[in-house]
Amino acid sequence: MRSIPPMRICALVPTYDNPATVRAVVSGIRAHDLPVIVVDDGSGEAGRAACAGLARDRLATVVRHDKNRGKGAACRTGFEKAHQLGFTHAFQIDADGQHDLTQIPRFVAAAQRDPDALVLSYPEYDDSAPRERLAARRVTHFWVALEVGGRDRIRDGLIGFRIYPLEAVRALRGFGTGMEFDVDIAVRLVRRGVPPVNLPVRVRYLTAAEGGVSHFRPVRDMLRLSWMHCRLCTVGCIRWTFRRLAGR
Repeated sequence: MRSIPPMRICALVPTYDNPATVRAVVSGIRAHDLPVIVVDDGSGEAGRAACAGLARDRLATVVRHDKNRGKGAACRTGFEKAHQLGFTHAFQIDADGQHDLTQIPRFVAAAQRDPDALVLSYPEYDDSAPRERLAARRVTHFWVALEVGGRDRIRDGLIGFRIYPLEAVRALRGFGTGMEFDVDIAVRLVRRGVPPVNLPVRVRYLTAAEGGVSHFRPVRDMLRLSWMHCRLCTVGCIRWTFRRLAGR
């Protein structure tokens, strides 16, 4: 019988030019006794200095990309680092300060109840949410429901506040490296039989004065999301056809 390692959860914070918010996010996570891995995805001078300060003050293990590779690439680096350090689960929390960090214990408890699950969040927005982001979400919700066979299996595919079982994640190959990463990996894990658990989290978009930074580019990122959905739907149709032909 295969031995099951004890459950160890770390936080994984991918960041690209979030100098005004990344320390507060890491400090908020540490308040809940989670060790933190920060992946600096090629930030500029201010962001790089902020991450270096986290390492210097021993608030986080910091890994740096020499150039910006994309959110998915940063998370992949973080997954590998977490595995090397002996963690079984990674709690991805974006560095932009949008998510309610007081909800961390609820998500950790859900993962502890079902260690094989992908613990996802879905947003409870206030009036700060930009219209274009809400529109992009509605389009994504439609496609994700189609790709996983139901509207409620993944309540939101875009929120970067979720806990991954690392064994299941490391079995995947070739998931998205950019902003499409969050949707891509969630859909593919659920398709592989990883059970999803969906919990709400409050989301507030910070103003520029508060250090809010958005790397979402409507045209570029919607094109990347569209291509990803085309790929996921095509693969899903091919697999369904082969199952039908095989009589399953």
